[in-house]
Amino acid sequence: MDKEYAIEIDVVQGIERVMSITRVPKTPSYVKGVINLRGVVTPIIDLRERFLLEPKEMDDRTRIIIVTLENYDVGLIVDGANDVIDLPLKAIEPQPQVVGSVASEFISGVAKVEERLFVLLELSKVLEPIKAEVK
Repeated sequence: MDKEYAIEIDVVQGIERVMSITRVPKTPSYVKGVINLRGVVTPIIDLRERFLLEPKEMDDRTRIIIVTLENYDVGLIVDGANDVIDLPLKAIEPQPQVVGSVASEFISGVAKVEERLFVLLELSKVLEPIKAEVK
């Protein structure tokens, strides 16, 4: 089964279907470009590429999760957006020493709910290079 990742709901502004992305020259390869979302130009990051995971063709399940961090919006391309789940604090554990193929600096912890294991993303670290360019 594929890994499931989680981000805090309070930074999520919306979940969109993939739309036309305008490429921006001289940006890292994981920055796919920008979209115009309801009048706001939003940079789009491919999380698979950011995490150095195997590329995957976009399909009907692919989504862009729009998040707001420190007064700027960023879209995250993900394989799918499944659920909004309330993770009890007692279910959250510190990041393990070995998390697989995603750099441990991007992970804030893990949570097990029933039979599902969620890797909690540290978005401020994931988006660090983007923050520098947006400001």
